[in-house]
Amino acid sequence: MSDEPSGTSTVAHRSLRSQVAEALRGALVAGELEPGTVYSAPTLAARFGVSATPVREAMLDLAKEGLVDAVRNKGFRVTVVSDRALDELTEIRELLEVPTVTRLAGRLSAADIDALRPMVAQIEETADTGDLIRYVEADREFHLRLLSLGGNEQLVTIVGELRARARLYGLHRLARQGDLSTSAREHTALLDALEAGDAEAVEKLMRQHLGHVRGIWAQS
Repeated sequence: MSDEPSGTSTVAHRSLRSQVAEALRGALVAGELEPGTVYSAPTLAARFGVSATPVREAMLDLAKEGLVDAVRNKGFRVTVVSDRALDELTEIRELLEVPTVTRLAGRLSAADIDALRPMVAQIEETADTGDLIRYVEADREFHLRLLSLGGNEQLVTIVGELRARARLYGLHRLARQGDLSTSAREHTALLDALEAGDAEAVEKLMRQHLGHVRGIWAQS
């Protein structure tokens, strides 16, 4: 009889499911999984080095988020996001993120700035190396951590969902052209403006950054 505490295997299973779901989200957002393409659980399991069961469960979680659609007896199709939907998602993000981040200008503590600097460095590092999935994860962590400093947890949750639904289809193209590093360095300029308390510059940089993201989608 196993000495393993009751419930440990269940917790481990849920943890694996969550890890797979997060890895799949990263692949979806980075464009590693193509919109409109059907992927089977065994194929994805082999790709991520796990069994098919947690992949199926994770994909069902993503289906609830609208990221994929289940295809009977075949697997899951990556949801296609229309240009209109991308425009709408960008507009919502601007309405939520721009004023929230602008209000933080000059209000962040030295500890807040110091905590954000390594995130910006990781964004730039992953951009320089072309590690798209880690780039997306680092970019997401930075933006959501920054928004969390505004104190509205519901807003952070909503923006996280919007980011996942939109996806960054054009990252492959930017990486190939060597332009991803340029986009990544916008985060440094933003953090510098926040530290300097330059609200006007923060607002301009936020609008510029979100506009660039939408431009990436348009050209992908």
